[in-house]
Amino acid sequence: MSASQIDAVALDGAGPLYDQIRRAIRDLILNGAWPPGTVVPPEHALMERLGASRMTVHRALGQLAREGLITRRRRSGTIVASPPASHAMLDILSIPEEVRGLGHEYSYRILARRDGRAQRPVVALFELGRAVEVVHLTVLHFADGVPHVLEERVIHLATVLAAGQEQFAAMPPGDWLLQNSLWSQAEHAISAVAAEIDQAQLLAIGEGEPCLLVERRTWNQREPVTAVRLLYPGGRHRFIGRFGPYGKV
Repeated sequence: MSASQIDAVALDGAGPLYDQIRRAIRDLILNGAWPPGTVVPPEHALMERLGASRMTVHRALGQLAREGLITRRRRSGTIVASPPASHAMLDILSIPEEVRGLGHEYSYRILARRDGRAQRPVVALFELGRAVEVVHLTVLHFADGVPHVLEERVIHLATVLAAGQEQFAAMPPGDWLLQNSLWSQAEHAISAVAAEIDQAQLLAIGEGEPCLLVERRTWNQREPVTAVRLLYPGGRHRFIGRFGPYGKV
C-alpha cells in the first residue's frame, strides 16, 4: 500500500460517514484506479486518514464486501475482487464465446468505422447528445464463414479514451471493451424486426425476413460507456436462459 493510494480515498461530505467511505472506495474500484487484486488499505490506516472510528470503517468495508467489490481475508487482508466471469458472460455478451459454444469457428470483419462527433443518423439511432464524440463501428460476425450477427456500436470516447487508438484487429469491439473498460449498470432489450435491404444483404437473408434485435447500453456510474445494436437472423437463432426462484443458475 502506497501513501498515494490511501490519499486517494476522498470523502464527498454527503450523508453518513460510513457511506461516504463506501462510495469513495467504490468509485476508486469502478473507475479503474484500484484494479482487481489491489490491496485495500487496512482499517487502522483508513481510521487515521479519515478520522473515523473502527466500527464506521468496518461497516463501510463490510458493505463493499456484500456488493462483491472487495474480498476480505483474515490473514492476507482485503483486496479488490475480480468481476465474476459468469456474470459478465450472462449479461454482457461475448459473441466469439457464443459462436464457439455452438461448436463453430468464429471470425469477424470491421465493415465501417468513424471517429469523432456523431453524425445525425447515429445521434438519432442511439439517442445521443448533439456534440458527443464517439467511435462508430459496423461489424459483421461469422460462424463457420456464415454471417452470424450484424453489430452496430458506438463507444463514448469521453469514457473510453483508449478506444480512439484501438484498431480492433486482435479482438472484436465488444470483447475489447470487456477487457479494457468498466461498467456498473447495463440496459438490455430484445425485439423482433424485419431485415432492411442492406441488412439482409450482409446477413445473407431475404429482405423483410424476421430478425432478433438485441439492444444494449452500459454505463460506468453515470457516464455512458457503449451502446450496441445486434441484429440476428431470426430463423437461425434462439436465446435460452436457465433460472431459478433466486435468479440465474
